[in-house]
Amino acid sequence: MATIDVFDLKKNKVAEMSLDDAVFNGEVKEYLIHEAIKVQLANRRAGTVAVKNRSAVSGGGKKPYRQKGTGQARQGCIRAPHYVGGGVAFGPQPKVYNLSMNKKARKAAVRSALSMLYKGNKLSVVNAFDLPSISTKSFVGVMKAFEVDKTLVVLDSPNANLELSARNVKHVKVVKADQLSVYDIVRYNNIILTEAAVRTVEGVLQS
Repeated sequence: MATIDVFDLKKNKVAEMSLDDAVFNGEVKEYLIHEAIKVQLANRRAGTVAVKNRSAVSGGGKKPYRQKGTGQARQGCIRAPHYVGGGVAFGPQPKVYNLSMNKKARKAAVRSALSMLYKGNKLSVVNAFDLPSISTKSFVGVMKAFEVDKTLVVLDSPNANLELSARNVKHVKVVKADQLSVYDIVRYNNIILTEAAVRTVEGVLQS
């Protein structure tokens, strides 16, 4: 069974804990990580871009002039695409980009991403992440103690002091353990979890 050191906020080792091999020390399946990220990013797309075609442009209820005798090319409607203010031909229309991935595969992808960070020594565990007050300076001090910059902080429950202290720090995101996603794990170079968050993640990601 995999083990990891547990630190306080000054990076002093205070304990050691075991990790579920299936969640943190399993096989890294890169194809699942790629698929999960593709699905997540596709589902973020709004797909609401649209332009008016000739049927949606107002006006042009009759021929602009008679068919013959004017010396000009025949025209049927001023809403045609070649007229200024006319409809757009073959323009973009609303589209649904949503993709799906079954629940078992999603969990396997998150487990693979966590295992990748654990095996790369990019995963740290703290006994608790309690800041006495809202202080960006205190939070940055913790990041410096752990020598990390682009970091995902995972909590087991809401923590207002921490969330408000971290919100103005670049390349840092605070999430709850049950909201963990593959995209967030891969996007950040390091991940810091509380002891309680580790157990929550293990419970959520049981196969």
